[in-house]
Amino acid sequence: MTRIAVLPGDGVGPEIVREALKVLQRVSRLFDIPLTFEDGIVGGAAIDRYGTPLPLETRNLCRTADAILFGAVGGPQWDNLPVDRRPERGLLALRKELGLYANLRPVKLFAPLVDASPLKREVITGVDLLVLRELTGGLYFGEPKEIGPTPDGKGERAIDTLSYTTCEIERIARIGFQIAERRRKRLTSVDKVNVLASSQLWRRVVTETAKEFPGVELSHMLVDNCSMQLIRDPRRFDVVLTENTFGDILSDEAAMLVGSIGMLPSASLGEGPGLYEPIHGSAPDIAGQDTVNPLATILSAAMLLRYSLHHESAATAIETAIDRVLEAGHRTLDIMQPGHAVLVGTAQMGNLVVEHIARG
Repeated sequence: MTRIAVLPGDGVGPEIVREALKVLQRVSRLFDIPLTFEDGIVGGAAIDRYGTPLPLETRNLCRTADAILFGAVGGPQWDNLPVDRRPERGLLALRKELGLYANLRPVKLFAPLVDASPLKREVITGVDLLVLRELTGGLYFGEPKEIGPTPDGKGERAIDTLSYTTCEIERIARIGFQIAERRRKRLTSVDKVNVLASSQLWRRVVTETAKEFPGVELSHMLVDNCSMQLIRDPRRFDVVLTENTFGDILSDEAAMLVGSIGMLPSASLGEGPGLYEPIHGSAPDIAGQDTVNPLATILSAAMLLRYSLHHESAATAIETAIDRVLEAGHRTLDIMQPGHAVLVGTAQMGNLVVEHIARG
């Protein structure tokens, strides 16, 4: 029996995870995949109950699970807590403890949504790229990280440390090249080599690692140029390899290529069980209103089947079902196209995907 740790989190997290679980339960029956689901508490909900965003029982649950389905964390009621006790620290700590250093964020346009994007259809038709983000290094984890007085005592100074080692860069680059080998054999490495010492090491190590993969075309691009080219000519990209902060920002930008951030799933892989989550946040302003798009979380469940459980046919069945639902004109509010679409809520969208899942 395969054990899935389920961490709904805060805000819209419980709503979107609920719909992904419906889909996984349907796939489990249809493809004879034995799954069990065990709930854990994380983020703001855990702070309210235990005083910490990642309780010990949740840590233990995740360490022993075969995969983790994650919703979202955070909300304004916890914004004034110290940084090390805020809901987001629970997710960061979980990634670090499980050694989940590789974050895969596929950006693929479903054909029925070509007019949902703010970009022209001739720019985005056929977009299919993957942002590979290094997840456990860089600014988010570097030390020291602090706010203190300036040397002259006349104000405050904030310090964030951007640090990368050869090993950290090599392992994420190697995964990037391996993925590119299975796709269209092109990898774009993103850095800021003209300013940052960490980027100078990044570019050197990626270039050296490329020698192991002679069949993959490597190009380097400055992050500011990459942010422009993603909008100007997104079809030029296949695999986009980035450090932590750049990947966080660029993948959110890339969400506009497919119509909404509510369409982008992610997988965090590495040494421990994979963690699967939508890239959007907890959206507390719309929590409980049955309006949030659950498709990014459902697509994350498909990635869970593909990367952790190695059930490619089941993952493809979910993606095909989503395509059929969208082709039929069903839309949540974020991807609504006035005049030729039917507005549905969170639960109805999940039900429609379940109804359209078929074997083979």
